[in-house]
Amino acid sequence: MPFSKLGLSNPIVTAVTEQGYTSPTPIQAKSIPVILSGRNLIAAAQTGTGKTASFVLPILQLLSQSQTQRKKRIRALILTPTRELAVQVEANIALYGKHLALTSMAMYGGVDAKPQRQRLLDGVDILVATPGRLLDMYTQRAIHFDELDILVLDEADRMLDMGFIEDIDKIMDKLPADRQSLLFSATLSHQVKALAKTAIDKPVEISVIANTDSKPKIEQWLTTVDKDKKSALLSHLIKENSWHQALIFIETKQGAAKLVSQLEKRGINAECIHGGRSQEVREKILADFKAGEIGLLIATGVAARGLDIDELPLVINYDLPYPADDYIHRIGRTGRAGANGEAVSLVSKDDFKNLCMIESRLGHLLERREIEGFAPRKEVPISVLNFKPKFKKMTEKTKDNEQSKSKPSLGTSPSKKRNDNKSANNRSKSNLRDSGNKLPPNPWNT
Repeated sequence: MPFSKLGLSNPIVTAVTEQGYTSPTPIQAKSIPVILSGRNLIAAAQTGTGKTASFVLPILQLLSQSQTQRKKRIRALILTPTRELAVQVEANIALYGKHLALTSMAMYGGVDAKPQRQRLLDGVDILVATPGRLLDMYTQRAIHFDELDILVLDEADRMLDMGFIEDIDKIMDKLPADRQSLLFSATLSHQVKALAKTAIDKPVEISVIANTDSKPKIEQWLTTVDKDKKSALLSHLIKENSWHQALIFIETKQGAAKLVSQLEKRGINAECIHGGRSQEVREKILADFKAGEIGLLIATGVAARGLDIDELPLVINYDLPYPADDYIHRIGRTGRAGANGEAVSLVSKDDFKNLCMIESRLGHLLERREIEGFAPRKEVPISVLNFKPKFKKMTEKTKDNEQSKSKPSLGTSPSKKRNDNKSANNRSKSNLRDSGNKLPPNPWNT
């Protein structure tokens, strides 16, 4: 079936033909008619299947045949996880839309924002952007969404893996409710479907069967260790296994800086990024890590947002995250595009609740490996699957400052502080009585 049979105009078909394409791929043949009909769409397709043209071509068609009431307003917004993908998608728009009077631009962080801001003010029809820079521009009032017709979430699974869910939620709140929404992802995982449920109303769902060779191949295992021996164990594993490149996740910025120092004392070079470092410093460190100039990078979950490396061989969970989906997003940084990956977790008795939640989320127990000389004094029990948490997620800031919360703030009277503490204690005791805030019995010990 030729492209002309899909409802595309002559200028678009001509541009496609000039690139040597005569017929659509399966994902294009399925997606283009749905998008042209104005319906919302969720599509699963791997990279290399012609996914980008699946939404670029119908967007060009829809925008070229309609008018906007206000000039210099964005009419289509395409969100991508990385600057590289943003540049690639915008290049496709320019290529396939070269015979049309539509404008486009790619907008991303790590470069001077002033030229991007001016381009926005001059007017852009189709904007391809990374979430962080888009929000920055919105805050600066350089961008308006009142004429937005179409939203695309491209490579949604990667955006979730890279920690953009909060940014996406913020962006969604600012967009017109009557927009057409399109989501493309390599897989329709539980997390992607949860995002789609909140972001896309009554979508058509399309899936093109993926090559099994391109599915993630991540070897996951854990080793138990006492908390005060984690840095020594990590040093041992790095040297013993000759780990030259790894992304190491840790929960707090103080912990990140401390671990860098501990590794350096053992002759291991590492860098860290966290919320306490400037954006400029973080971007420089991330760029050096992606270029291979830094081998071991220690990062808090928030600071690692936006980090994406195609061939990252190893992810290490120095601390186990909460909630369990964060674990899945973390390890999703490795094993991409059919490459092998490895995810290692260092688990102490303090991590037990998080381990229960992670393994319950996975639906199976992770492989446990004993490392000679690091057997824990405090044994970590076998997880209780189907465990449900009774506490809320803390941000990096609250984790770092939770001890300071116990101190009275300026302007707070000591008596009021004592009364507040007493009330809080009473509520805590009541909650414990009501919910029985204890782990279920370990079935392996009964």
